Parts: sequence; C-alpha cells; structure tokens
Amino acid sequence: MSHLMTMTDNVGLFEHCEGDQPRKEHGYCVDDVARGVVVLQRLRSKDPQVQRLLSVYLSFLEQSQDLQGRIRNRRSIDGRWQSEPSTHDHWGRALWAWGTTVRMSGVADQGAKAYERFQLSARNRSPFMRSMAFAALGASEVLHVLPGDRIATQLLEDALAAIPSRTSLGWLWPESRLTYANAVIPEVLMLGGFHLQRQDQMRLGLLMLNWLLEVQMNGDHFSPIPHNGWSPGDVLPAFDQQPIEIAALADACSTAYDITSDPIWSRSIHKAYQWFDGHNDKGVVMCNVATGAGFDGLTQDGRNENNGAESTLAYLSVADRADIFAGAPA
Repeated sequence: MSHLMTMTDNVGLFEHCEGDQPRKEHGYCVDDVARGVVVLQRLRSKDPQVQRLLSVYLSFLEQSQDLQGRIRNRRSIDGRWQSEPSTHDHWGRALWAWGTTVRMSGVADQGAKAYERFQLSARNRSPFMRSMAFAALGASEVLHVLPGDRIATQLLEDALAAIPSRTSLGWLWPESRLTYANAVIPEVLMLGGFHLQRQDQMRLGLLMLNWLLEVQMNGDHFSPIPHNGWSPGDVLPAFDQQPIEIAALADACSTAYDITSDPIWSRSIHKAYQWFDGHNDKGVVMCNVATGAGFDGLTQDGRNENNGAESTLAYLSVADRADIFAGAPA
C-alpha cells in the first residue's frame, strides 16, 4: 500500500504520476477515489493506515455529491470542484464504492452513511450504458446484504435494460466496438441474473465473458484490446494496453466463479495476475510488488513508466482477487 499512501493527501487520491511521484497540479477525480474505496473495502482490513485512506476517500465522495445525487468528478489541489454534477461514469463508480462499503465495511456508522449516499444517487439514471453498469455493481453489493432492497433492485433492472441486444448475427457484443472496462457488461448480466432470478441473463453474461476472454488471449497469456478499442478485423495484439482491462476481466471472472464454481474462471484470474507479472505481449513486468504500484500501460516499446492511480488500483485489485482464489481448483 505504500505507493497508494504516497499518492494520497488529506483531501483525496492524486490522479497522475510522473514516475512514482504524484503530479499534484492535476488534482483528483472521483473515478479513481471510488476505485480506491472498492479495492480497500474488499480487504476488510482493520489496519489504521487502510482505515485512514478509506476515511479520506469516503469524505471526498461525500463532498462530490449534490443535493439531487449527481456527482462532480474533478477537483483541483486547492479544493475547488472543476466539473459540473452529472451521471457519467464517475456517478456509477461512486455508487459502486458506496454499495461496496455497505456490504464490506466493518464499521457500522461507515456502512450506514454509505447507504444514505447510495440511496440518494441511485434515484438518478444515466444515458450511458457503462455508467449504468458501474452503478449496477454497487446495487448488487447492496442486494447481497439487503435482499429485495427496492432502490437497488430497480437500479439493477434499469441497468440490464440499458444493455442493448447484440448488434448482429455472429457478433455477440451489444456494441459495434469493444471500448473500455468491457468485462463490466457481462458481469452486470451475471449479477442481474443472480439477484433477479433471470437465468437467461446469467447465461448470456457467462457466454459473453467467455467470448471476451477468447478475444483477449494470445497463446497462453492475456492480450487486452488497445486503448482505442477493437472491432472484428482489427489486428491483434495491439497497443497501448491498459491495466483497467485486466482488472475488469478479473472482477468478472470472480463473479462467474462465485456463481458457477467452475475452475475455468479461477484460472483466468491467475492469468490476469500473471499479466502484471510479465506474462504479456512484451514480457514486461507491469507492477512494483514492493510498493504496490502499477504501470500506466503496455506500449509497443514496453511499459509506460508512470504509476498513476488507475493502473495502481487495477494492479492492487487483481492482486487481491488472485490472493483470494489462490487455493481455488485449477
């Protein structure tokens, strides 16, 4: 956790780094702070340093929320918010963070406050599929501890409805192009199928995730789609490859394993960790195990040496998933 601590002050989590040093002039964003909450809450750690980070991040999220439950994303080093409240991806990720806190927090007051924030923001809807998908992850977490919760159930139902039918015969994906954090879409289908007892959605989510894994395999290792996306016919492997894609795959495979107990999914989680450990298209280690830092992308020429928040949290998330499934059947 040392790099995450280096990137965090008493306000929030700095978004960018030059090397391993925070670029404080670029400020903070809810996208990363919310990811930080999810990663840390999953640890269920009583460590004072972890609890300090969580306190900072949850306070940041609370201040980002307006009276209608919309979320402001960017904040400067002097404390000013630099964007208008909206229901874009950062709104969805804030709901994911609050939902995870409701489920995972060992601090009763912390969980209760998160539930209040969740309820307010969950009354909104986003016109963007991925924003709704991130929000649905939070709704699923709430439903794990509060089955039948009306607000969380309706949000999850509406997120499922926001995922369009497949675009054409022979193309399983609901969009014409893979873009970013793609595995969140089949994960939401699986979770929706589980909580709403819709076996058709669950089967579709498992099918889509398996297809997504096949698309992003190169021999015996993961080869995630590049930052500018992928459509059938585009050449793979391609660059720059982003750690967030690997983290989304590991999360979705974790959900698939929880639902099916099929070792195919635990094996994929191990492959996700191996990508950071150098089993990738360039044979380059993408993490600093000693500090917990992740590198900002795998390029044609090797790795991006910067250790920004998104890549660091992606690495920590995958390391946590791999640790949990270390004893799972191979």
